[in-house]
Amino acid sequence: MTRVIIAGAGIAGLVTALTLRQIGVACTVYEAAPEMQRAGVGINLQPNAVRELYDLGIAGAHLNSVGLPLREWAMVSLNGKDISSEQRGIHAGFHWPQFSVDRGMLHAMLYRIAMQRLGTHCVVLGARITGYRQTRDGVTALFADGREERGAILVAADGIHSGVRAQMYPDQPPINRAEGVLWRGVTRARPMRTGSSAIAVGTKDKRLVFFPISHPGREGLAKICWIAHLVRGEQTVRPDGALFNPVQPIEIAKHFAGFCKDWLDAGTLIRTAEVAFETPMRDRDPVPTWRDGRVVLLGAAAHPMFPTGANSASQGIIDARVLGASIVEHGLTEWALDLYDDKLCAPISAVVESNRAEGPFELFSIIDARCGGSFDDIEEVCPTAERARYLARFVAITGFAADQLNKTPPIIAPGARASIA
Repeated sequence: MTRVIIAGAGIAGLVTALTLRQIGVACTVYEAAPEMQRAGVGINLQPNAVRELYDLGIAGAHLNSVGLPLREWAMVSLNGKDISSEQRGIHAGFHWPQFSVDRGMLHAMLYRIAMQRLGTHCVVLGARITGYRQTRDGVTALFADGREERGAILVAADGIHSGVRAQMYPDQPPINRAEGVLWRGVTRARPMRTGSSAIAVGTKDKRLVFFPISHPGREGLAKICWIAHLVRGEQTVRPDGALFNPVQPIEIAKHFAGFCKDWLDAGTLIRTAEVAFETPMRDRDPVPTWRDGRVVLLGAAAHPMFPTGANSASQGIIDARVLGASIVEHGLTEWALDLYDDKLCAPISAVVESNRAEGPFELFSIIDARCGGSFDDIEEVCPTAERARYLARFVAITGFAADQLNKTPPIIAPGARASIA
């Protein structure tokens, strides 16, 4: 048996399928949803993930069709003064850009490319994998409808509610939910600052992040994704467990109406949204290994994390590529899964733990405590050296340093193929 079974046709699952096709390994992706739907609003693809998409032949033209390169990341005070500003992607010295993209459009693009390269049979919809059974030389995926499919390896990319992970860790604790509520939306507006800047404004208890996810149209308007977080002691838990719950933008806007009025009317940005959702902010406790025999976890099934670091989707892409490189080296064997697990499980578990803290937003808490969130001169409130220490700590944990990535060889060498017996 030389086929890989993939549970889940999200971004991580589709990149896994495209990677396996690149290295000459057959696979089938089984997706629980009865049809592919565009879900989500905006996400950021870090340069390390963009490099891997480029190596898959998914280059700038593809990504520019679903988003745009990000030039700047800025944190500003309540009265619009810079706390921190740094360039991103190519402008920060990386060999690859950072892209802000429409998550639903990116997913649809990856699905379309998978259909073109692997054939329309490569993704089976309405097929939920709930568990597995193993033998010495293979694994059988078990489905909710009673069917069974056999393969050499089972890759679980089926998200935070992974049935495969539940079998692997039957006593795992419940999902962790952060205090407060997270809202996401999209508004058509004029991009600010550089025209492709991600901007964060806030205090200890509430913050707003926004960035364009499309190039401006004729009227100069772009789709602006915004993410608003309000700490209020507990998080609303919807009884249906839905990930995206539509809400009225006006109910969100009232919490942020006073933010940065000099050059940003945050209340209007939120109130005029085309769509707005309440989404849970959640993760799971890290586990000691992502592997059980010929079964391996990947993406959010392996490391569901809070969105503090803007690195969840990017890490799922990296997972897929590291797994592919491990299969190139060791074939469809347990040794390949061991290598993948050894490279990623422990360091990415540390990222999950780090994202539970405030990450770069810790600066908002410091400035809020010292001056209430507004100032005239940042140096009087939080000097450059102090700000740099906080930001450097975040870069060290996530590995977002340009010189580190630029000198790292490709995860999968050009033309590499797996040796399949």
